[in-house]
Amino acid sequence: MKIRLIMGAAVIAALTLAGCAANEKQETPDTQEQAPEQAPEQAPEQAPEQAPEPESPQAIAGSLAAGGASAQGAAMDAWRAGFQSVFPDVTIDYDPAGSGPGRENFAAGGFAFAGTDSAFALEDVAAGEFAACAAGTGIVEVPVYISPIAVGFNLPGIETLNLDAVTIAKIFRAEIETWDDPAIADQNPDVGLPSLDITPVHRSDKSGTTGNFTDYLAKTAPEVWTDGKVEEWPTDLKGEAAEKTSGVHETIVNAEGTIGYLDASQATGMGAAAIKVGDTFVTHSPEAAAAAVALSPIEDGRGPNDVVVALDRNLTDPSTYPLLLVSYIAACESYADPAQGSLVAAFLAHVVSQEGQAAAAAQAGSAPITGTALEPKAQAAVATIH
Repeated sequence: MKIRLIMGAAVIAALTLAGCAANEKQETPDTQEQAPEQAPEQAPEQAPEQAPEPESPQAIAGSLAAGGASAQGAAMDAWRAGFQSVFPDVTIDYDPAGSGPGRENFAAGGFAFAGTDSAFALEDVAAGEFAACAAGTGIVEVPVYISPIAVGFNLPGIETLNLDAVTIAKIFRAEIETWDDPAIADQNPDVGLPSLDITPVHRSDKSGTTGNFTDYLAKTAPEVWTDGKVEEWPTDLKGEAAEKTSGVHETIVNAEGTIGYLDASQATGMGAAAIKVGDTFVTHSPEAAAAAVALSPIEDGRGPNDVVVALDRNLTDPSTYPLLLVSYIAACESYADPAQGSLVAAFLAHVVSQEGQAAAAAQAGSAPITGTALEPKAQAAVATIH
C-alpha cells in the first residue's frame, strides 16, 4: 500500500503542478496588459519546468521467509507472482508447512509472516512473545481470503451426497462404517450406495483446516463430536492420516471408499457432500461461504489490527455454507528489523488490494474480501505495519 501511495502521490503532484501551469496560461491576457513584452517569452519556458515527469515506483529489494497454511498455497503463488512482477528484486519464499507450524515459526522469529487458517488465540496475542516484532509491540492479523471446506469422497459414479452434520460427525468418529448405512441412505434415497467400507481421512499435521472442520462439528453436532475444536486430530479415532492439504487430496483420489475434508479449491477429482443448512442441503461455493462470513461478527476482545471473524456455524439461511475457513496472514505491527517491516508492509498491501484478491480468486477459487466489511479493516491494519 505504501508503494502504491508513493506512486499515486507522485502522479497527483505532477497533475497539480500541471494544473497550476494551465491556470497561469489562462491568466495570460491580464499579464499581457501589464507587461505585454514579457508574456510571449515566459509562457513557453515556464510550463516544462513546472510539470516534471511522474516518479517511477520506489525500488525495493530484499527477501522474506514465510510459511504456514497449505491451503493458501495457490493463492500465495498468485500473490507472489503479481508482486514480484512489479518488484523483481524482492524474493518471497513460502513454506506450506501447515497453519500450526506457520504460527509457531512466526512466533519464534523464523518466518517474517505466517499464513494461517486459524488465528492466534487471544491469550497468545496478549502474551506478546513474537521474536521478529519490536519490543513492546503487537501483531496484525488480517483476513486474506474466504474458502469453503469440502467434504470430499471417492465413490465412482457418485458426484454428490446429502450429509447432515450428525452423519458427518459419526463418519469421522467411525460410528458409521459403511457407505450403505441407513443414516446415509435415508438422506440419499435416489442414490445407489455401495456396500463398501468407509475410510475417513484426516490431517496428520497441526492444521487450521482441521480446526475449522472440528469447530463446525463441535457446534453443529455437539452430542456426537465431543472433542471440541482441535487442530491436531484426536489420536484415539480411526482413519487414515495424510500430511497437508495435498496429502488429503492424493489419498482420497487414489482410494475408493475414502472421505476427507480439505479446502474446496483443491477438492478436484472427487465427489463432494452437500451439507444441511436449516432444512436445505447446500453444496459448497465461494459465494455461499462469503455469505456465511457476512452474517458472522468480528470476534470480541481483539484490537483494531487483529481482524478475526467469529464464524457462525449454525446458520439456517440456505444461501450460506457455514463449513468454511477464513484464511489469515499474521505479521508484526512493528518489526525489529525495519527493512523486513517495509517488505512485509508492501507485500501485504498487494495481498489485500483488489488486484491481489482478484488474482487469488482466479487461481485458488477463493472468495475475495473485496467489497465486504472486512476489506477496509484489513487494509487499515496493513497500513500500520512498519
